Amino acid sequence: MPIVPPTHSVERSLRRAGAKIVVGLDEVGRGAWAGPVTVGAAVTGLRKAPEGLTDSKLLTELRRRALAPVLADWVTAYALGQATPQECDELGMTAALRLAAVRALEALPVEPDAVILDGKHDYLGGPWRVRTVIKGDQSCICVSAASVLAKVHRDGLMAELGEGYPDYGFADNAGYPSPVHRAALEEFGPTEHHRLSWAYMDGLPKWRHLKRVREGAGDGQGSADEQLTLGF
Repeated sequence: MPIVPPTHSVERSLRRAGAKIVVGLDEVGRGAWAGPVTVGAAVTGLRKAPEGLTDSKLLTELRRRALAPVLADWVTAYALGQATPQECDELGMTAALRLAAVRALEALPVEPDAVILDGKHDYLGGPWRVRTVIKGDQSCICVSAASVLAKVHRDGLMAELGEGYPDYGFADNAGYPSPVHRAALEEFGPTEHHRLSWAYMDGLPKWRHLKRVREGAGDGQGSADEQLTLGF
């Protein structure tokens, strides 16, 4: 089935409602075992998108890497925000996502009047005016741009971190579950870049004593839709 290009439809509706500057937000790294969670923020205006733009997950690595610098020059403005693995452990994923998103929004050189947020859950909240869009990274141009920019940045960061931990395969798995990643965890345990409150730690008997339990956890930190366990 051919990929349907994203449009400015949602952005136009927000503009008709009075929003002059609309920013698209998308996250990457939510379900990873290691590395930060990263949120991209992109302002695109209503210009025609570069050819081939869509959700970063639908693009090959080669295409994403080629498209990212084109997008960086094309967008009106963009910024990236991150929450560290330690912040993910301390806050839980919902709050960590909000922290990363706020950092991205505050780093923008413009102040948005409205935010298009990929997904069905508003993890951002006030004071921003938020419109959630399921599969917004496929259907909304500004969210698609944020998706690609955030993905390429985080993948590059994980490849750099992987130079110090070659056994974990970060350059290939970006901190997500993989056989190589699992084998390294079982033999060597988690690194400083791992999220120690994640459920995969329960499948590491040798290292289970290192697991962190966050007080008041209840925002989905251990749920299947937030993270993957060793039973993939």
